[in-house]
Order: sequence, then C-alpha cells, then structure tokens
Amino acid sequence: MASSGLGDVQQVEAFVHQLINPATRENALLELSKKRENFPELAPYLWHSFGAIAALLQEIVSIYPLLSPPSLTAHASNRVCNALALLQCVASHNETRALFLQAHIPLFLYPFLQTMSKTRPFEYLRLTSLGVIGALVKVDDTDVINFLLSTEIIPLCLRTMEIGTELSKTVATFIVQKILLDDVGLNYICATAERFFAVGAVLGNMVVAQAQMVDQPSQRLLKHIIRCYLRLSDNPRAREALRSCLPELLRNAQFTACLKNDDTTRRWLAQLLINVGFPDAAAALGALDVVQPTPMTGA
Repeated sequence: MASSGLGDVQQVEAFVHQLINPATRENALLELSKKRENFPELAPYLWHSFGAIAALLQEIVSIYPLLSPPSLTAHASNRVCNALALLQCVASHNETRALFLQAHIPLFLYPFLQTMSKTRPFEYLRLTSLGVIGALVKVDDTDVINFLLSTEIIPLCLRTMEIGTELSKTVATFIVQKILLDDVGLNYICATAERFFAVGAVLGNMVVAQAQMVDQPSQRLLKHIIRCYLRLSDNPRAREALRSCLPELLRNAQFTACLKNDDTTRRWLAQLLINVGFPDAAAALGALDVVQPTPMTGA
C-alpha cells in the first residue's frame, strides 16, 4: 500500500474541501478519483469531512431527471461516475463500509441500474454503479448480503445481466455469485420457485448468448455463470430443478472447450454436472480426479 506524504495529505484535504463548492466540485471530483489508488485513507477523509458525502449525493441526484426520458450526455455521465468512484472507495474501506450501509447510500445508485438505454453514457453509469455494489460484496459479510437482499438488488442485477455489455454483465453476475455464496443469499433465492427460475432463466439466456458470439465465449463471464449454477446445486430443491433446466450447452464439449486452460472452472463445471446427475458429461471434462462425489459449499 502506498504511503502518503504531507504534501499529498494537504492536496487531498484541499480537493475534499473543494467538493463542497459547486463551482470547484467538478475538478475536485476528477482529481480525487485519480488519487484513490495512492491515498489509502481517502475514504475516511471523505466520510468525516463536513459536506463531502452530501456533495457526492448531490451529484448523483442531479442527473436523475436525465434518466427518463434518456438524455444523459457523455460529460454528465463522466462527472457522476467520478462521484461514484469516490463512493466505491468509501464502500471498499473497512472503516467506512458499515457506515456507508447504515446510511443506505447504495439506494441512491439503484435508479441507475433500472435504466434500459444501451448508449455508452448509460452503460458507463451502470457499470460504475455496479462497481460500488461489487466493492461491498467482495468482503464476505452477511450484513452486506442482508442489506442488498432487503433492498431488492437481485432484480436490478438480473436486468443488467440481460441488457448490459459483457463487462457490466460480468460484474452483475459476480455480485449475484457473491450473494449466492452466502447461506442467507442461497436460501433467499431458493426460497420460492419464482426467485429461483428468475435467476436460472437469466443465467441460461447468458449461456445461449455466449454460444452465439462470433468469437469464443468470455471465459471470465462463463466462470461466474458456472459458479452461480454450482452454488445453486448445493440446495436440494434447486438441484432437482437444475436436472431439467440446466442449459444443454454446459454438457457440450465443443462449447466448453474454451475452458481447457482454466482448471478451476472446469472442476466447478464437472462438480455441477455430477451434482445434477450428468456424470458422463463431467467425465468428458477430464477434471474428475479433483472432483468430490458430494455437493460443494462455500466459495
């Protein structure tokens, strides 16, 4: 972790102070977003500085009128995304993460995840908003999962998994994966057939979409999809349902050939196929030497 000299601290303090003034805020947002990596204590500085978080929320709320009808410009998107990048910094920091949740700040981002426009400014806005939620779930914390489930994050992630670019689909699927890996999240999604099939349908559609790509499928996205399916198979009722609704493409050696150099994902897929009753397809992956005969749990 990079150390910060007195000059850096004074610079950051000056820019944080400039956030409060609307006339100097845009440049302060830009400069502070550049300093995130080299100033590890930026999050506490932002949180404990008078008016700083309020200024970031003002930036977010100010573009709500541009969401519907969609009229967001690239400049407005870049500006608010700099504010979101600073909120991601706050969401990532051990000292400020719980405070960030207690203030219900993620709710301010949800309108951005409800947008349907596929233009670049909106996609950038969605992706950066997902980055904030992704920062929250990276640390295994049931309080985070409970908050996200209670505020209906799953449907918002599923929407992005359906309409987003490959990168935003990947981040949204990662968030769903991290929710599933927590027992609270798995139980929530498997509690009703409606929730399970909503998640399963979107995962299945993404597998089909990957098969239709001109280039080979995205290994990173496919890895998250398979891990979601594997975790679902830890639930007995979901495992039964997956026997009939797991995409056949995941048993197609030609489709899964893109995973030949990814031992971890091949093992996950082999375990998934065994769990739902397709041992022959699992054997074709050549990963059986490291697969257990009973469902896995955990990350």
